[in-house]
Amino acid sequence: MKFHEYKGLDLPKVAEEILNHWQENNVFEKSVTTREGNKPFVFFEGPPSANGMPGIHHVMARAIKDIFCRYKTQKGFQVKRKAGWDTHGLPIELGVEKELGITKEDIGKTISIEDYNAACRKAVMRYTDVWNDLTQKMGYWVDMDNPYVTYEPKYMESVWWLLKQIYNKNLLYKGYTIQPYSPKAGTGLSSHELNQPGTYQDVTDTTVVAQFKVNENSLPEFLKRFDHLHILAWTTTPWTLPSNTALTVGSKIDYVVVATYNQYTFEPIHVILAKNLVGKQFEGKYQQTEDASVLSSYSKENKKIPYLIAAECKGKDLVGITYQQLLPYTLPNDNPENAFRVISGDFVTTEDGTGIVHTAPTFGADDALVAKQAEPEVPPMLVKDENGNLVPLVDLQGKFRPEMGEFAGKYVKNEYYNDGEAPERSVDVELAIKLKEENKAFKVEKYKHSYPNCWRTDKPILYYPLDSWFIKVTDIKDRMFELNETINWKPKATGTGRFGNWLANANDWNLSRSRYWGIPLPIWRTEDGKEEICIGSVEELKAEMTKAVDAGIMKVDIFENFEVGNMSDENYATIDLHKNIVDEIVLVSPSGQPMKREADLIDVWFDSGSMPYAQWHYPFEMPPKSSKGGLKDRPGYQTARASSYKLLKELKAQRIKNPTEAEQVLWESLRAKKFDGYKFRREHIIDEFIVDFVCLSQRIVIEVDGEYHNQPEVLEADELRTEILEDLGYSVLRFTNREVIGNIDAVLDKILEEIRNRFSPLGKLKGAGVFPADFIAEGVDQTRGWFYTLHAIGTMVFDSVAYKNVVSNGLVLDKNGQKMSKRLGNATDPFETLSTYGADATRWYMIMNANPWDNLKFDVDGIEEVKRKFFGTLYNTYSFFTLYTNLDNFSYSEQDIPLNERPEIDRWILSELHTLIQKVDEYYADYEPTKAARVISDFTQDYLSNWFVRLSRRRFWKGDYQTDKISAYQTLYTCMVTIAKLGAPIAPFFMEKLYLDLNSVTKKETFESVHLAEFPKYDASFVDKSLERKMEAAQTISSLVLSLRAKEKIKVRQPLQKIMIPIHNESQKQEILAVADLIKSEVNVKEIEVLEDASDILVKQIKPNFKVLGPRFGKDMKAVAQTVNNFTAEDIKKFEQNGILDVVINGKNITLEKSDVEITSQDIEGWLVASSGALTVALDVTLTDDLKKEGIARELVNRIQNLRKDSGFELTDRIAVHFQKDEQIINAINKNLEYIKTETLTDELEILDDLNNGIEIAFDDVNTKLFIQKI
Repeated sequence: MKFHEYKGLDLPKVAEEILNHWQENNVFEKSVTTREGNKPFVFFEGPPSANGMPGIHHVMARAIKDIFCRYKTQKGFQVKRKAGWDTHGLPIELGVEKELGITKEDIGKTISIEDYNAACRKAVMRYTDVWNDLTQKMGYWVDMDNPYVTYEPKYMESVWWLLKQIYNKNLLYKGYTIQPYSPKAGTGLSSHELNQPGTYQDVTDTTVVAQFKVNENSLPEFLKRFDHLHILAWTTTPWTLPSNTALTVGSKIDYVVVATYNQYTFEPIHVILAKNLVGKQFEGKYQQTEDASVLSSYSKENKKIPYLIAAECKGKDLVGITYQQLLPYTLPNDNPENAFRVISGDFVTTEDGTGIVHTAPTFGADDALVAKQAEPEVPPMLVKDENGNLVPLVDLQGKFRPEMGEFAGKYVKNEYYNDGEAPERSVDVELAIKLKEENKAFKVEKYKHSYPNCWRTDKPILYYPLDSWFIKVTDIKDRMFELNETINWKPKATGTGRFGNWLANANDWNLSRSRYWGIPLPIWRTEDGKEEICIGSVEELKAEMTKAVDAGIMKVDIFENFEVGNMSDENYATIDLHKNIVDEIVLVSPSGQPMKREADLIDVWFDSGSMPYAQWHYPFEMPPKSSKGGLKDRPGYQTARASSYKLLKELKAQRIKNPTEAEQVLWESLRAKKFDGYKFRREHIIDEFIVDFVCLSQRIVIEVDGEYHNQPEVLEADELRTEILEDLGYSVLRFTNREVIGNIDAVLDKILEEIRNRFSPLGKLKGAGVFPADFIAEGVDQTRGWFYTLHAIGTMVFDSVAYKNVVSNGLVLDKNGQKMSKRLGNATDPFETLSTYGADATRWYMIMNANPWDNLKFDVDGIEEVKRKFFGTLYNTYSFFTLYTNLDNFSYSEQDIPLNERPEIDRWILSELHTLIQKVDEYYADYEPTKAARVISDFTQDYLSNWFVRLSRRRFWKGDYQTDKISAYQTLYTCMVTIAKLGAPIAPFFMEKLYLDLNSVTKKETFESVHLAEFPKYDASFVDKSLERKMEAAQTISSLVLSLRAKEKIKVRQPLQKIMIPIHNESQKQEILAVADLIKSEVNVKEIEVLEDASDILVKQIKPNFKVLGPRFGKDMKAVAQTVNNFTAEDIKKFEQNGILDVVINGKNITLEKSDVEITSQDIEGWLVASSGALTVALDVTLTDDLKKEGIARELVNRIQNLRKDSGFELTDRIAVHFQKDEQIINAINKNLEYIKTETLTDELEILDDLNNGIEIAFDDVNTKLFIQKI
């Protein structure tokens, strides 16, 4: 059987071919089933929303996930990968509203909630087929046939169960607080939503320093002498000024009274503000004076307005002063007599503004808190609406209410108007003008600052009073922070910085959403709020409905067709838990009062954060087990391997007969103790071990250890044994003999505690091998989203991390570093990219070009380069392999040539191969795919193709089919099949084809896919570091010589006489001499001379590397540089030999490293010199007559070989060669005739005076014709 020969590199076609292979052979499914019984590698798929099209960044994100799942499968883990769809929330609702041409206010009026939710359900899965298509085409393996869907009743029921656990822990509460609110979305937002990337944007707003006129009868004595007295307060949100009910000062802050004039009305005024902010507020038009006469003589015609500091006081002296309402459109409904006064607060600073805070308790969290703490409490500006409810002056759409007179009905932000409908002047500007005209504005100016926008509508949010349900994150944030420190973040800085800082300052989670399409909050309450119930399951809801029906509150159980305990999809299809259904359910309280459901939905981020449990319908169902079974599913006591049982059963019997004292004591106690009915066995065989005691039903192993277990080697073996048992699903308890004999009761208590823990919800999840995740990956923006909610729910419900390792990937930008968007026209179509370049090249480029957590500047030219350099090299290497192996009918049927019998070049590449295996394994295990891709690429291009294959070419096409050639074939085959396995996680299609095309002939492995094969195993016996160093020296020397040839424009085919290499020690000399023949062949020189003392021949120069010295030595850099410039030839020699040099700089001992300097060599007459690190080469570039003739002969050989190939001759065909006479070639041919004939398989070679046919050849001074023919 022949190896398949390629006819061109077409990566998209390869992907298509391999996709068919996977589908026809169910390869993905087998990647899971063939690992049944093995340790699970738990992966969570973050659910995308299918109501939008996927982008190129999704290819990047999914490639990262796919890499590590494929790698872990190769390592023998069972990796279940369940797809999911995020189907609720604002993105879907806003899209549907736009499609239907409605707003939130229309829902329930012009369209029923039922019809609206039906439209949402339809819209959310609109692009499912497109997403599935991309998933397949990019090679992302995930179970799309059985996805979890967040709108399905089973999923929603699990979410309710989680909320009930949180409720039962008193972590769920209702509060009327100031929260971020999106008027355009019509719902409140959580703090993590408010901190999504891009939500805070720089805006330029109209700001006002308002003048609040004090009531003279409330002033303390020291202020009564000042007329026209005002308090100054600054705001960036003038629309909140009508809701002002207090001014807040810092009790310890220094304040002043300033006499001056208003710059708009020119009326004389006295104003109060913080002393430290006088300069800021009185800059520009104002000028300070200490002369009262200057003040009194001021006229508005004057260029500068004078001001004089008239008095000083502390903030506490101002508390209690009352003032006139700034914009008296209405009064607070409750206790208006306690409004409009000065209070104190700890949050007041003198960083900006006036040091006095305009306080509107309805629109600021700090404002609300300080107003509530004041004595008496300052009332918020709330008025009664048409239904008698207390509401703010701004409604939920962001408009002023009717009480606001001429401003009624106007949006407080121009961004809330539909396109083209916003007035020229915003409400802020109109209010500022009004205040100016009424002598109530001290200063109005534009101010640039950062302000949050809604993450979905991209419109400004308001801080708004909302009656919401909250999760008390502040009670558990310390534990969240503590657990986070056990998570492996890539990069680490994201976990300790961005995520860690977020946790340390976490606020309570606003769970409520005033929307329609989502999971309803499962809390029913009486009208007075005194009685409530949190529902945690459909079964519980049905039971409560039955009570309500019996009490006459409900007529029927609307879920009457639902059968409790029946977990079938058909049964759950009979119910719907969405708002339009469950809002019809009215329950009965213990006192007989009706309980209606709290109207809110829950934050959609809680939906996705629930997926570790809800995807399995936990706790109502457990993850399905494979029918194939495995160690974890074997019935009864059959836990031993068949091979192990035969070997261990006799030893087991002996141990039962001869227990230690401690083992006997514990066994008798275990037999006497009932332990909730759980039974133990002793001396039981599990896998390949005999354990002291085991409770099979709870998977608990108990080991009793003697003193010798304290020995390091025994401890290490115990740890390995424990790890293996835990991998098999067992919990392992270890006790010493002394513990058992000395305190058996304490030992038994620990065993009982473990039994009960294993029965806990967390124990069930861990035992099922589905929690926590070993690995997750999403964009860095999810530190405020999915990463956060997963962690929060895992901590609250299970006191556990939800994931152990997380890769937080960066953004995919355009090639100029700009964010991609359809609007800018710089977005990349992922389907077009995959169809043009193939998934393999796209994935390899994305992964190799930048670390996953760094932003990627996406450029298709980079994909083309990867395709050409890496995949092209691998393709050419395989093509070269098949060309010769098919001629020799090589099928790897021979025994492996022993390593010590293989040529040095084979042993070297195999050594490098195993070094590569070790590196790639470590990089994948450490979630460093970029490093893995780069070393695979470097090995393939630099070591395998450019060195091994090139230097071994003659072995492939010359000589008989003997040991040397077989070794070459076996070695190259091994390298390629190993590269296929190492690169398969990143480039799944091409590596699959490469593996199949190689293995289909040799049948060395039985796997039908590289993704079912085992990851290559590192074998230290193959690694020869000395050989690697030798070959590295050969490569470096060759590279230096070739660079000198290029510099002098001397072709490699032109032989040169000699290179000289200075050496520093005997070991370096031996390493170079060992590869001297290889170097001579590679760079085409006749001889190599090593020089132990080259000081008379080569002149070295040294200079400081300031880029390195500056950061290393700071102010000492100049002194270090001066010392380097003064180095002698002997200093340079020592530096090169040792790699470091100790010097004294300004009395300090400093060690210089090679990177601190640049060492170069001067050319000498007739020679060219180049250096790299400690290696220097000198190349003799003198061309003798004989060398020129040989160069011509080599060039002619090359032309003959090219013509053989172009003529379609077989490699073994013998030929006759005819040249047209040319003076330059006659002597060259005569001198090198045998060489030319041997290299080209030429039997006859003639030089003719006139050659009528043939091709023209011209190079250097040669002009001739060449004709060849088969003999």
